[in-house]
Amino acid sequence: MSTRRWRDLAPLGFTLPALGWFLVFTVGPLVSLFYFALTDWRGLIAPRTFVGLGNFTRLAGDPVFHHAVRNSLVQLVVTLPVVIAGAFMIAYYLSLKPRGHRFIRAVLFTPVLLSAPALAMVFVGVFAPSGLVNGLLKGIGLDAAVRPWLAAESTASIAILAVIVWSSMSVSAVMLAARLNNVPAELFEAAGLDGCGHWRRMWTIAWPICRDYVGVVTMLQFLWTLFSSAAVVLLLTRGGPGTSTVNLSFLVYDYAFNQSKVGYSQAIAVMLFVVGVLGLLGIRRLFRQNY
Repeated sequence: MSTRRWRDLAPLGFTLPALGWFLVFTVGPLVSLFYFALTDWRGLIAPRTFVGLGNFTRLAGDPVFHHAVRNSLVQLVVTLPVVIAGAFMIAYYLSLKPRGHRFIRAVLFTPVLLSAPALAMVFVGVFAPSGLVNGLLKGIGLDAAVRPWLAAESTASIAILAVIVWSSMSVSAVMLAARLNNVPAELFEAAGLDGCGHWRRMWTIAWPICRDYVGVVTMLQFLWTLFSSAAVVLLLTRGGPGTSTVNLSFLVYDYAFNQSKVGYSQAIAVMLFVVGVLGLLGIRRLFRQNY
């Protein structure tokens, strides 16, 4: 009996390295996050003082935090539908294998090949006063619409949204196209013989088939927008002008590294974590995912 029990438990030994890695580098930092959120900590070499829920109480009266919450919600509400719908339509077009579709797939990976600083430099040139956008507006006679896009409060957030959509849609399209390639071509051909145009085939046949996978891509896009868009804000506007482009992920970085309010920044990170978990649960329910 002991030999049999040992044989049953022996495979668990192979999971111990992965389990140890998970505990040290995932569970450990997560527990530390909640602990540091309850402290007043000014930096790595500064002493920590336990303040309980004091940091969260301060958040309720922090106008910058309120702006960050609003901007993060706007980014999610605007970018998620635009990116997912646009990516799915591009993916459907690629699944038809038009001439040059391999070249188009390669071009769509351009945002992945660009580092964050290089991407920021490209869009600084695009939105500069003498950049591409203003040049196009002048070329079509809309001189009144010319403005410093990244330096004006009314347009800086629009520029950030444009960068997020551009850098996200192409990769999501390639991922969805890989899923659509597994759909039998005969299914679309039969629908075409029955009189279905591409628009109906895309939304009444391809979309239901890929619904689960669209849910996965939506989750990934949600997480990227919520947690990783800080790099775009940092390199393009640093949260300005004023607080017009500050979002939650950037605010965690700004308070921790620029203002030496590590404990306070971790309180914001806890709020960000809660929003992320609730968002993922909502997306799972929306797409009726069972995993």
